[in-house]
Amino acid sequence: MARIRVPRRGTGRPRTRPFVVLADRAYSSRAIRSHLRRRGIRAVIPQPSDQIGHRLRRGHRGGRPPGFDREVYKQRNTVERCINRLKQWRGLATRTDKLAIAYQAALHLAGILIWTRR
Repeated sequence: MARIRVPRRGTGRPRTRPFVVLADRAYSSRAIRSHLRRRGIRAVIPQPSDQIGHRLRRGHRGGRPPGFDREVYKQRNTVERCINRLKQWRGLATRTDKLAIAYQAALHLAGILIWTRR
């Protein structure tokens, strides 16, 4: 999480603090949430049922449930579907290209072909 980089438009160094992080249930640990909170990044991460149960069993010592915006989390689905479509291309999924420029060219080609099929 500390290596997050968000490129800026145009020139300049990338931002290291995005506005929001959308993640799945695997990233819902207390350590990740507190790290994001310290850096001032809003976390939109659903809570797994086992964590909900642990919190409820602790009663008032379990604390409040973390905030979760369902509408913002739906945007994550769009990105996941795009990545899954790109993984249909064997060269992109296995990363067999030696050079980054060749991989990027294949990524652009796959993106163009996916976009034209819509």
